Amino acid sequence: MHPRKGEDMKIGIIGAGNIGGNLTRRLTALGHDVSVANSRGPHTLTALAEETGATPVPVEEAARGAEVVVVTIPLKAVPDLPSGLLDGAAEGVAVIDTGNYYPRQRDGRIAGIEDEGLTESRWTERQLGHPVVKAFNGTYAQDILDRHRPEGDPERIALPVAGDDEAAKRKVRELIGELGFDTVDAGGLDDSWRQQPGTPVYGLRGGVQDVTKALSEASPERTADFRG
Repeated sequence: MHPRKGEDMKIGIIGAGNIGGNLTRRLTALGHDVSVANSRGPHTLTALAEETGATPVPVEEAARGAEVVVVTIPLKAVPDLPSGLLDGAAEGVAVIDTGNYYPRQRDGRIAGIEDEGLTESRWTERQLGHPVVKAFNGTYAQDILDRHRPEGDPERIALPVAGDDEAAKRKVRELIGELGFDTVDAGGLDDSWRQQPGTPVYGLRGGVQDVTKALSEASPERTADFRG
């Protein structure tokens, strides 16, 4: 008997930093078929592959056949991803964007975000040429390993999830539920400023009610710390 609802999925993870590495650890543990890629090449992922059973691949192959693709790289690196990255993905692939814009600390000034007023995930979506679902952007990487709880547990924390494609969003929310977290529908990508850095929900370890409240209290004004 399978201990889980749903079926094992083919999942591609692009970026093997803290979030990408820990999602690789948890998703393989749940029985999914995970391919993982980073900018430095598959040979640098040997240890992670041996630990988890994930398959290290070049970035160009990370999405091949995947039903879910996680893009978890610095925002400034998104335009450098190979074009046609998602061409070989499964039909109806859900693309999770975990990214955040840190203009002062890392990314430099991105005009589309600062001048056009695009949300960070809308900007990423334009670079990728494919709809994205924003999730995990305000989650501590260690919590992915340590804070997952069964459904109904009073200590189970909730993550906001934003996106325009309802089917993709549903798939992502089910996967997050399987990982051991509740979710809150944070609206479409144009509403996803509510979970960007500097907002009340960003880094919040709370349940559904706390997350819902924090989303409602967000201001669209980008704070000085997060302006380039």
